[in-house]
Amino acid sequence: MKMSAVFFLLLVSIPSSMAVQDLPRREPRRLSCVRCCGPSEQPVSIISSRYTRMSSDPASSVPKVQPTIDITILKGEKGEMGEKGYPGAAGKEGERGLRGFNGRKGQKGQPGPQGHSCKQLYAAFSVGRRKPLHSSDYFQHVIFDTEFVNLYKHFNMFSGKFFCYVPGIYYFSLNVHTWNFKETYLHLMKNEEEMVILYAQPSDRSIMQSQSLMLDLQEGDEVWVRMFKRERENAIYSEESDVYIIFNGHLIKPAVE
Repeated sequence: MKMSAVFFLLLVSIPSSMAVQDLPRREPRRLSCVRCCGPSEQPVSIISSRYTRMSSDPASSVPKVQPTIDITILKGEKGEMGEKGYPGAAGKEGERGLRGFNGRKGQKGQPGPQGHSCKQLYAAFSVGRRKPLHSSDYFQHVIFDTEFVNLYKHFNMFSGKFFCYVPGIYYFSLNVHTWNFKETYLHLMKNEEEMVILYAQPSDRSIMQSQSLMLDLQEGDEVWVRMFKRERENAIYSEESDVYIIFNGHLIKPAVE
């Protein structure tokens, strides 16, 4: 009787222990804490909080797709060249560069033209006038009729002008005889410019009047005498038998020796 009771208990206890071993164990569900709200905030639902956590997870977020566009497909044809623009403002002057290398020696030039036979390092003249002269025009050129010295013919007797062939320093002098009761007013000219004045007031006595100066002349300059007329009659006196009007000039120092 005792044996049968023990056997029955064994039969009853074996299936129950086996059944417990065959069933899978479930771990207890862990509830995550969800922040509800602060004292001054509105309640947040559990669903929206869970959606926020899932969207912030990089594993569960949807990858972004960035499309690429081939620009060469959209490129049009080359346009026409536009008009030339206005030049810009000039820039600042740059620093001076280094000196360059010496160039090659050039070829020997051709011989120059033959020099003028009158181009000597001497020049001198002395001319006079035997006839008296009254100024009938506003300006009147004084012409000389007597030649005392005219070295290399630098003084032109027809024009009454000295022509400079040799550049340098020259000395000039002019001597005239005044006329009674008439004014004497002359200019010593260099080209078309008045250099000095020879002047004498009207008087009952005629006198000899003179003027002189030095000039630095260049080749081609001309020196001559001009008579000037104002309100009163202007005149210089001379006679056929005597020479009262003298014009002199000579080279003192040539520019190139």
